[in-house]
Amino acid sequence: MLPNNMARVPLEKLQVASLERPGWHSGSERIPRVGENVQCIEGEAEVVKLLGRTSDGSRLLELRLPDRPKQPFFAASSNVLVQADGVQD
Repeated sequence: MLPNNMARVPLEKLQVASLERPGWHSGSERIPRVGENVQCIEGEAEVVKLLGRTSDGSRLLELRLPDRPKQPFFAASSNVLVQADGVQD
C-alpha cells in the first residue's frame, strides 16, 4: 500500500508499465468498461464506475480491489492497463 505523503513516492511507482503485461495497453488507448478487470498500481481491480475527466483528459475510474472490496480506489484511465481486445482472463 502506498504511503499517505505522496511527495516521497518516486514517480515510477505511480505508473503502470505495459511491458510487464504483454497484450495489455494503457487505458488512454481504450477506455475500460464497467465490470472489466484492469491492472493498476495496486494490482488487479474491477471497474465499478466511469467518472469525470482528469487533468490529462482521461477518465477517472472508481475501482474495486479484490482484497478491499468495500473501500473505493480511484485511478485515471491513463494510469491503468486494459486488455487490447477487451477479453477477460
